[in-house]
Amino acid sequence: MSFPKPFRGIIPPMITPLHPDFTVDEKSLDLLIEHIISGGVHGLFILGTTGEFASINSSEKKKLIQITCKKVNYKIPVLVGITDCSFQESLDLAACAKESGADLVVATTPFYMNVGQDELIYYFSKLADDVELPLYLYNMPSHTGISLALETVKALAEHPNIIGIKDSSGDQKYFESLCDTFREYPEFTVLVGPEEILHETMNMGGHGGVSGGANLFPALYVSLYEAIEYQDKERINALNEAVQFLSKNIYSHGTYQSNYLKGLKAALSFEGLCQNILALPLTAYNESEKAALKEKFEAVKAKVSEVLQ
Repeated sequence: MSFPKPFRGIIPPMITPLHPDFTVDEKSLDLLIEHIISGGVHGLFILGTTGEFASINSSEKKKLIQITCKKVNYKIPVLVGITDCSFQESLDLAACAKESGADLVVATTPFYMNVGQDELIYYFSKLADDVELPLYLYNMPSHTGISLALETVKALAEHPNIIGIKDSSGDQKYFESLCDTFREYPEFTVLVGPEEILHETMNMGGHGGVSGGANLFPALYVSLYEAIEYQDKERINALNEAVQFLSKNIYSHGTYQSNYLKGLKAALSFEGLCQNILALPLTAYNESEKAALKEKFEAVKAKVSEVLQ
């Protein structure tokens, strides 16, 4: 399907619903996609960090791509993460995405190997040459250990098949530099990852957010995006307060480094949208941790309901 350039809006990074054997839970996937789309989102991103792409085997990834594209059925654009340390695996996922009817592919820097910026320019240029769908870059230095330098992104934006970037660095100065740089590239998309800074980054010139909480409450993030677009300050403040409240209570429960995913999947399980299962090496909250989170979740749910009335 056609999609706008730049791509604006809320594009949830969908969790991957799993069975205990780490295969895709198709029943939950069906429910989750329907729930997300019903919230008015502008696109759907699968196999990103929130989708636990690094922990899922290639056959299950391909199954997820195929089922998601079939279920979405061109209602909204589908973005598919193709990141892998193996270049060929990335190409295989990109081919599956193309065959299944996806719209864009997304790739972050290959991890583990020490890669320089010149090598990244060559790598992403080669990837963009070889995939059939348009490519978004994905800057995620906290997880990959490598940051896409501004000059690297600028060089890669010259490639006709590289049409945007998702920045999850959380560095607002870096994001502002991206926005300043790409004002001269009116079709190049600049999206933010951390939902806690959606308001600030859109005011800088960002085009929207890849917001994890939109798995749970898609209408909340769509409403915030629209309020920012219309500069409805009173509405922005109320909605942004709810987003911050969700982040503080759902993503910061406990002392694990994986609190974000633990909290998000547990909360989705409370709503019957997935099982409370994470792919190894991550593990779900135990029963007592989950019970404590349930109280916080009910408070979040009430606050979200209040601001959306």
